[in-house]
Amino acid sequence: METITLGNTTVTRVWEYFGSVDMTTNTFFPESTKEVWNGGSSWLAPHFFDSETHVVNSAIQTWLLRSGGRTILVDTGVGNHKDRPYAPVWNRLETGFLANLARAGVAPEDVDIVINTHLHIDHVGWNTYLDGRQWVPTFPNATYLMPKDDFDFWNPENDHKPLLGRGNQNVFEDSVAPVHKAGQTLLWENSHQIDAGLRLDAAPGHTPGSSVLTLTSGTDRAVFVGDMLHNPVQILEPDANSCFCEDPAGARATRRKVLGWAADNNALVIPAHLGGHGAAEVAREGDRFAIKGWAPFAPYAEQV
Repeated sequence: METITLGNTTVTRVWEYFGSVDMTTNTFFPESTKEVWNGGSSWLAPHFFDSETHVVNSAIQTWLLRSGGRTILVDTGVGNHKDRPYAPVWNRLETGFLANLARAGVAPEDVDIVINTHLHIDHVGWNTYLDGRQWVPTFPNATYLMPKDDFDFWNPENDHKPLLGRGNQNVFEDSVAPVHKAGQTLLWENSHQIDAGLRLDAAPGHTPGSSVLTLTSGTDRAVFVGDMLHNPVQILEPDANSCFCEDPAGARATRRKVLGWAADNNALVIPAHLGGHGAAEVAREGDRFAIKGWAPFAPYAEQV
């Protein structure tokens, strides 16, 4: 199953990539404990890491929502033909993402809204495609919702010094600026109501403008959390940041706040990069959290 229904909204997983990100658990999650990985080898492997090499596996995927008569994409992955000299895993990819989107019944011109939860390399790539020698918006009729704080932070004109260093090089120029130049961006701050059941809220920490999308429809609740967490280990150990968090203390506080809300409201937590079943319900367990159940998305254990 690649589509689930939450109230009046359908959620479809559209794959771009699944596999190694060439980083070990210690490198990717330096604050996580050996015990949580060793104790989870029976269920974390192979969808979330290789239990022999301890190399992390990750999914690059877009969440396709149909809500209120509109077609909405949450995050747009890495993209094709993108020059990523400091991120070899994502350099000049050639994936079938648009074909996968077509199999879900969506052509680029059908998309009404694109949500970038933040502006990292693996969340904005399909914002644009290469038309001849120019990067142009992939979704010509869409409004692209981008957090203003991230837009300002990653804009090279502002000369910020990110933790990621050069890892995000070229991303603003080829995947953000062309959309803004085309007049298709809406830069929002604090919160943004999309429709009666969908709301964006600032959730800083991972990046200054990181955000979450909350879905409320009928009795169903879900929260799309982007990179608030990359791996289920961060549910069990919510203080374990990834190595990419710009504000470590802020990232921990955000993660605890959102996971607490999800546990108290029986909401499905839908991160950007989980392989396996892709999303989980959580419960409080002392000062940590536990996985109460998985979403019914079909696991995917091979590179797309």
